[in-house]
Amino acid sequence: MPARVSEALILRTYPLKEADLVVSFLTRDQGKLRGVAKRARRPKSAFGAGLERLSHVRMSFYQRETRELVNLDSCELIHSQFDLVSDYWAAVALDYFAEVSEQLLPFAEPNEKFFRLLLAVLDSLHHGEHAAWRAVAYFSLWAVRLSGWLPELNVCLSCGILLDDPESPGQARAYFSRSRTGLVCGHCRGALNIGNAWELSAASRTIAQEMLRLPVTQISQTAWSPDTAADLRRFLIQQIESHSERRLITAPLFNAERAFHA
Repeated sequence: MPARVSEALILRTYPLKEADLVVSFLTRDQGKLRGVAKRARRPKSAFGAGLERLSHVRMSFYQRETRELVNLDSCELIHSQFDLVSDYWAAVALDYFAEVSEQLLPFAEPNEKFFRLLLAVLDSLHHGEHAAWRAVAYFSLWAVRLSGWLPELNVCLSCGILLDDPESPGQARAYFSRSRTGLVCGHCRGALNIGNAWELSAASRTIAQEMLRLPVTQISQTAWSPDTAADLRRFLIQQIESHSERRLITAPLFNAERAFHA
């Protein structure tokens, strides 16, 4: 059986037997796959550093129709994320990208848009101070949108009022909670007795709309910090956790309340 070769991003590895690794990886053309890398844990492994988290590689593998796991033959390293390890928040962002991708992506369903999203945010981590906060917000927004879970950001889910309507300043404020999938206005928040809710500010909604139009490195907001669009990150993470029915291990690190300021 001839080997298949595909561009791929490594999502996760875990040990198998004494010297092997099970590798979860996202290919550009075949979606997320899992395979066995024989003897990959040995010091002189032919895979080298190619199986590190979110390494961009050219993967060669054999696939049989009756088996879920493919056999990994080799991988050629295109780009490593090793230079980001010294930046704590960039390293946490890498863990977050990998965890969300592993949870959201179905097995063996091509999704080149998600592949290109990962490449874009990985590249953006190298541009600008505190780039991790911008990259996490951008990735979360597009991961939710590509999964088909992004609600309208300018409409109250309950009454349908435009949240950006200047003629209704009291109702234009937007709120979200874990118990609802979208945004509600101030009036509906009270009418529905939604107690444990957070506000999604107009500024963060503006950033989100810009992110839906522009590449991550062209976002006009340049002075990113742990507080920038923190409410947007919380909202998007709640959407991911609600639809995937699983709490993200890395998500609490990006809550502004828990993040230390560099």
